[in-house]
Amino acid sequence: MKKIIETERLYLRELNVNDAKSFYQLNLDEEVMKYTGEEAFKSIEESKKFLEKYDQYKKYGIGRWAVINKENEKFLGWCGLKFTEKLNEYDIGYRFFKKHWNKGYATESAKACLDFGLNEFKMTEIIGRAMKDNKASIRVLEKIGLVYDKDFDFEGSEGVIYKIKKQ
Repeated sequence: MKKIIETERLYLRELNVNDAKSFYQLNLDEEVMKYTGEEAFKSIEESKKFLEKYDQYKKYGIGRWAVINKENEKFLGWCGLKFTEKLNEYDIGYRFFKKHWNKGYATESAKACLDFGLNEFKMTEIIGRAMKDNKASIRVLEKIGLVYDKDFDFEGSEGVIYKIKKQ
């Protein structure tokens, strides 16, 4: 698999159907899903179908990427940039297995994705969304340089939008 981005401890590559089991298991954890506004996949097969249809790479050259630990080749979660056509915006997102929380992986991979978007793709603005109660995710957004922009309705919960603009 081609490495899209490499950091000190990690590399990011495109998600593929071989990730279906890990992708499914990641979404099974209620704590991982708590602030996403999404439902978990009902089966590995459903996860596989999602990955088969995932078209961000082909359409926009970016997407959510698998985050792999360089040391042991383990799938830690995902991180990446997503383009939403109807909002005409790029957003940064990440999701990691709970056992990998508080190790700096989200910050390390998100910072690398942000740099990639701003420098390689010449994006001028990237946003990050989080539920107001998701203090850990907000901390990551702040650490990578995004600043509070506004509140918004996040699937019926209070949410915040953070933003970075390239001069």
